[in-house]
Amino acid sequence: MNTSFWKAGHAPTLFAAFLYFDLSFMVWYLLGPLAVQIATDLQLTTQQRGLLVATPILAGAILRVIMGWAADRLSPKTAGIIGQCIVIASLALAWQLGIHSFTQALLLGIGLGVAGASFAVSLPLASQWYPAEHQGKAMGIAGAGNSGTVFAALFAPALAAAFGWTNVFGFALIPLILTLVVFATVARNAPNRPKPKALADYSKALGDKDSWWFMFFYAITFGGFIGLASALPGYFNDQYGLNPVTAGYYTAACVFGGSLLRPLGGALADRFGGIRTLLAMYTVAALCMAAVGFNLPSSVAALALFVVTMLGLGAGNGAVFQLVPQRFRQEIGVMTGLIGMAGGVGGFLLAAGLGAIKQHTGSYQLALWTFAVLAVVAWFGLHSVKRRWRTTWGAAAVTAARV
Repeated sequence: MNTSFWKAGHAPTLFAAFLYFDLSFMVWYLLGPLAVQIATDLQLTTQQRGLLVATPILAGAILRVIMGWAADRLSPKTAGIIGQCIVIASLALAWQLGIHSFTQALLLGIGLGVAGASFAVSLPLASQWYPAEHQGKAMGIAGAGNSGTVFAALFAPALAAAFGWTNVFGFALIPLILTLVVFATVARNAPNRPKPKALADYSKALGDKDSWWFMFFYAITFGGFIGLASALPGYFNDQYGLNPVTAGYYTAACVFGGSLLRPLGGALADRFGGIRTLLAMYTVAALCMAAVGFNLPSSVAALALFVVTMLGLGAGNGAVFQLVPQRFRQEIGVMTGLIGMAGGVGGFLLAAGLGAIKQHTGSYQLALWTFAVLAVVAWFGLHSVKRRWRTTWGAAAVTAARV
């Protein structure tokens, strides 16, 4: 990454945005790796387990709009500090009081949804410091906080096996509190932040058809990433009989690939254009999900296909947010909230749908193939708008970025 990038913005804020996003994603995703153990103790059905892991995703999706509005009105840094305090309080209560029913588990999921809303804070916080030609790299680095899911998948099941899954919430408080201190100390709001948007601006943004396209594209890339990340521990346990710890390791390999490729996806989009990069990523995801839907007898083969799928989805996340700031530079806070919400809704539908379809059909096949078809639909949708985008807001006379 050339020196001009590091000189173009504010590296400490970029680091703080990444760290905040990373630890927030870790706890947002926490119920996924613990789902098998929680479901066993609370005697949940497969469908209830699917709803359990999907609830934080949906709550995060809805709250992203609120957090995006707060980032606009109060500043990204202030909104981020408030969000972190709410998440810390939710985990502390769950740790001290315990979770004794499905309803209580869902309430915790709603509290953890605030961590998922960090997306609407960390990305504008980073984006507002960088010019158009560096948006892909800046948004990719900040968005690489998806890697927090790796820590949860790696460590949560093992800690739960050793100390009990309720105590995992207590362990999570340690890095969260340290991150809050670093964020409050290091992060700075950009001096040229756009003027605050009113709630009415969200309705106005929805009147632009491009916003709906971006919401759909991100519902597939990010929704696929977080939905699969949440459902895969249960999938590997159901499909191949893997114990929770081993299923967590398998899932960690998948989410690591997706997290690693997000900043690379942004850099590739800067180099080759966001549209071209995103088209390639949808192709990869659709082919791999279609193949894994054949219920392969080998867990290793399924793992390999899921890893490649997550690589494609992760890079696709970076490509989407290389394009968004070019189209909605002055509305980045509003659009980050709306597009992030759509991504969360996509993840909720995938995670909940996998559990529901498995319970009612006895197989994950239909759910996996449905997602593959949606990736194909997204490919054709993007192909249909690429000419208009490249000759209007993406024209060389309008932006220095590759669209």
